[in-house]
Amino acid sequence: MSLDQVRSIADAVLYEGYLLYPYRASSNKNRSRWQFGVLGPPNAEAASFGEQPGMETQVLLAPHDGPAAVTVHLRFLQLQVREVWAPDADGTERPVDRLTVDGAEVLSWDEAVEREVVLAALPLGEAVDTVHEIPGGEDSEPLTDAAGAVVGRIVRRRLPLTVGIRTDSVVDDGYTRLSVAVRNEHPAAAATKDAAIRASLIGAHLLLRAHDAEFVSLLEPPAGAAAVAGRCRQNRCWPVLAGPKGTTDVLLGAPIILYDYPEVAEQSPGALFDSTEIDEILTLRVMTMTEAEKAEARATDPRAREIIDRCDGMSPAGLQELHGLLRDPHLPRPAAHPGPAVGGRDVEPSAFDTSGAPWWDPAADASVRPGSDAVVIDGVRVAKDSLVRVHPSRRADAQDLFFAGQVARVTAVLSDVDGGTHVALVLVDDPAADLHDWYGRYFYFAPDELTPLTVEETARHREENRA
Repeated sequence: MSLDQVRSIADAVLYEGYLLYPYRASSNKNRSRWQFGVLGPPNAEAASFGEQPGMETQVLLAPHDGPAAVTVHLRFLQLQVREVWAPDADGTERPVDRLTVDGAEVLSWDEAVEREVVLAALPLGEAVDTVHEIPGGEDSEPLTDAAGAVVGRIVRRRLPLTVGIRTDSVVDDGYTRLSVAVRNEHPAAAATKDAAIRASLIGAHLLLRAHDAEFVSLLEPPAGAAAVAGRCRQNRCWPVLAGPKGTTDVLLGAPIILYDYPEVAEQSPGALFDSTEIDEILTLRVMTMTEAEKAEARATDPRAREIIDRCDGMSPAGLQELHGLLRDPHLPRPAAHPGPAVGGRDVEPSAFDTSGAPWWDPAADASVRPGSDAVVIDGVRVAKDSLVRVHPSRRADAQDLFFAGQVARVTAVLSDVDGGTHVALVLVDDPAADLHDWYGRYFYFAPDELTPLTVEETARHREENRA
């Protein structure tokens, strides 16, 4: 399979958080950048708040009959400082925050340059330790006005980077466990935050391609590989299968946790960089920006200019594409979506589902009635308006500590497409319970996490609430 088929999702990882809405240099959100996949210089001082210098992933392969090998692609951004220089009254040039040329502003800003290091067809079973030099440099571009007079210049500077890549593999229970470690080897000290980030690898991630072997999913390993999959260790790099579903020759090691075969939504017309925000919301927000705000965003970064121009030029039909399909927000998501979950996970059902059709149509399946369906717990029928006591136990998280022992009112009993039962609740003592019920924000628990209140307890609680 060609890596071109997975580069779109890899590019989304590379630029995630590159620039946040409102895409302006003056925005406080953009004063501290580069949130994901940052490998900082190893000699950074504590005051620089430099990130850790390394990341490592361990993956599983099932070799074929031939000599198995893996090609490693390390991709990252190299920071590029863009400074605007302008002459003083005496003609001496100096860096400035901004310069106005023919009514348009030119800003100083930190850009980035894409880099990729490739280690081709490394044989499995052989340890490889390599060091790669990424050149720095300085470029100068004159700024001229409409009359052709030079009024300043743009200077772009990049620090040289040094990166080490180490691979090793061992045979474990019939599979090959491959380790790929990446480390920033920048030799100089970094005393400040700016110095540290300028000597960092940004958005660092891995694309691995197998030859005469296939990768094994660590999320859903086959039964015979479950134990060895559990022995794989990850450090700031999470491996998932990538490409068309069912293929096993390409793996993405990302600094954010993804599912196998991640995809960029086909409805998305282009990158927005803003930490997985919803395209429609961000597009509408961009459309509400003033012309002055849009002008500053365009001057901030070429990629911000692309976003502003794309949103401004979007047709009503294109905007409608982002809107998705209207469905009942009070119904749970289909099993393929990340909710409802058990163990007290707070689920806010989305009013829009771009899967193409609602997972459940009342007209097609009249036997499903979440508002009146019931489940028997400890011999007691539990349905809408029943009172229960909550005992979180399914993969409980910190939030569940606040639910333990609380009394809740059942709002619906739901069944998912896999036959599981989920009980939707609001807490009786929650001052916002009526509001949650109004817009369909519930907490979902499994029946074995609930104890029905006795008749006496139910009567007492309802009397207290009336009082």
